Amino acid sequence: MDSRPTISVSMGEPGGIGPEVLVKALADDTLRKSARFRIHGLRSVIHRAAERAGIEPFWWRVERGSGIEPAGSEHDVLLIDTEPTLADPSVGARWAPDDSKLSGRLSFSFVDDAIAAAKLPPSHPLHAQAIVTMPISKASWNLAGHGRFPGHTELLAVRFGAKRVGMMFESPTLRVMLATAHLPLMEVRNVLTIGSVFDAIELAGEGCEQLGIVHPRIAVCGLNPHAGEGGLLGDEDERIIRPAIELAENAGHNASGPHPADTVYNAATAGKFDVVVAMYHDQGLIPVKLLHRDTAVNMTVGLGTPRTSPDHGTAYDIAGRNKADPGSATEALKLAVRLAKARGDAPRGGQL
Repeated sequence: MDSRPTISVSMGEPGGIGPEVLVKALADDTLRKSARFRIHGLRSVIHRAAERAGIEPFWWRVERGSGIEPAGSEHDVLLIDTEPTLADPSVGARWAPDDSKLSGRLSFSFVDDAIAAAKLPPSHPLHAQAIVTMPISKASWNLAGHGRFPGHTELLAVRFGAKRVGMMFESPTLRVMLATAHLPLMEVRNVLTIGSVFDAIELAGEGCEQLGIVHPRIAVCGLNPHAGEGGLLGDEDERIIRPAIELAENAGHNASGPHPADTVYNAATAGKFDVVVAMYHDQGLIPVKLLHRDTAVNMTVGLGTPRTSPDHGTAYDIAGRNKADPGSATEALKLAVRLAKARGDAPRGGQL
């Protein structure tokens, strides 16, 4: 009896580094045998990435919509090939590292298919306990008519009907939850509310608990320099963030702040805090990527289904040149397996 979880994986932007880092990561036999991986993507792109890296094909291929996908469920890695149904196969040989309407349409469909697998009944042979997404191009999604979704997180929230979700980053020495994500910096001040900051604190605690951290110590960043310096550098820290922290404390969370963002990460990496709640994208992502560019993982909290992703983008500048480091993709796959096992809804069991 095979108690391994099933992980649904989207290939990402065809012209980016997603296919390369995915193939390199799953070339690790130990990782490959830790779960059943189902890749939604293009055969030509996956095959070419493996060929450039000198990796022999290790996957079993079926055509998307062929009706025989469940027949391949016994294989460690099943490639559900979209090429014959959604793309002109002749295009596959000419994928360029840039944005296009076709690549956006395809990468969007890969994610939608991965989500659909996670929503199948647990008894279905293709039901997935977790989702892993390789990098997409927001510009390509926009060209394909999907511009209302700034990224994976927003699409996942809609597809799962989640009332609140959060982007949390897991790395060897630092965890960060974002209170706001894909917004212009000038809009952050208008979007932050006591409720949204409180939600981010609660989601940070939930994410840590999924990782096995009981009653996590949550540090909350201020928005302004020096956390507002008592109101001298802006009133948002005292007017919005502090009341949210007090609400979180009253709800039983071990939260503190607002902390100045230029010092709180030193304390977190020294072990004083389990997670930091950042007010905006770059406030949280710069320290994560500075410290752990190739090992950090993006995990979505609040969906009900685990979802992870590498913490990098399409990296068009090195796409197709066999130069991409698969470290973050490897860690994203490993974390998805770990979270799926902890979730414990595999049809035939399975324990962490």
